[in-house]
This record gives sequence, C-alpha cells and structure tokens, in this order.
Amino acid sequence: MFKELAIPFDSILPSEIDDFDGDLVVTTEKEAPKQISMPMLFDEIISKDPIVVKGIITKMLNSTTNSSKLVLGIDPGQRIGVSVTYLENEIARAFFVSLDKLIPYLISILAELPAARKIVKIGNGDMKTANKILQMLNLQFCSKFEIEFVDESSTTLKIKNHNQRGKRDMLSAQFISQRTGNSKSILPLSITG
Repeated sequence: MFKELAIPFDSILPSEIDDFDGDLVVTTEKEAPKQISMPMLFDEIISKDPIVVKGIITKMLNSTTNSSKLVLGIDPGQRIGVSVTYLENEIARAFFVSLDKLIPYLISILAELPAARKIVKIGNGDMKTANKILQMLNLQFCSKFEIEFVDESSTTLKIKNHNQRGKRDMLSAQFISQRTGNSKSILPLSITG
C-alpha cells in the first residue's frame, strides 16, 4: 500500500523500533513497544481505503498545522475529476466515468477523515451532473458538509494527446478545489427530514 501511495518507508524488525529514527511506525499491537516517542499506527489501518490511510498519516505527521479542513474538488462532466486536499496537502487525484463509483469514494473520504470543515467544491460547467452529485451525497452521506459551486472557467488545460487517462479532469478538479464559491451548509436528511 505504501508503494501505491508513493510514501517512502523502511521495513524493520520489531526489535529495531526503539532505535528507529523515522517519523512514524506502523506495527501490530502485539509487537509495539510499551513506550515510544514517535507517532505509531497499528496494522489494521491497512484495511482502510488507501486515500484514507494517506490522510491519517498526513494528519499524524502534520500535527502542528492549524488547519482542520478537508476539501474535495470535483470537475463534473462525462469524466469526473476529483482532487482531495486534507490539512492543506493534496493527498489524492482520481477520475471517474460513473456516479455509482464516485459517490462511495467521496463518502469513504468524508466519513473517515476527521476535519472541522468538510467542503465539497463542484465546478459549475455541468450543473446537471453537479446537482446530481449533491443530491446523491445528501441522500447517502449521513453527516454535515459544506457545498460550494465554483466558477470553473479557465480550469481546463490544453494537454497533448487530448486527455491522458483523465489527467486534464484531475487537474481541473485541483484548480476547482482552490477556488471559492458561495458556501452552503448541507445537513443530512436524517436531521432535516
């Protein structure tokens, strides 16, 4: 998983943990030292979505940051680009061709990463898809989040070879995540009825 996430790591024996000079240790509860001065995660974290794992690691390694914000930038269209920014760090980019795959991905990230503010920023270039995303999130995600429809003009870059595996859509989503729109708080239907 760490290779997939491009997170550098060292593999060490449990007996070497006390002398390890890294930033974070991932081990089993059984093999964990009783006292350790660095942050530690247990191996059950590996069962979570890789982006959630990267977010949790980002939070542990940036514990001094004042930000407690999760921003999902979404470029709606035929291909839907997504950029995930957590604690001011972009931790993921992805693209989807189906809302049925997009919505569970978004919900997993929104549900698993703790943040004081969870903001979903959707580009206004395809409002039919944008409203559908909002409607599906509101029906399926049972917690509060903020929504912003942002101006997505000039977010699409001209990339050679058209759209290399969704690269243009993911970059557009990144630009959308950095823009500001009119913010509206969305409460789950279980509260609003």
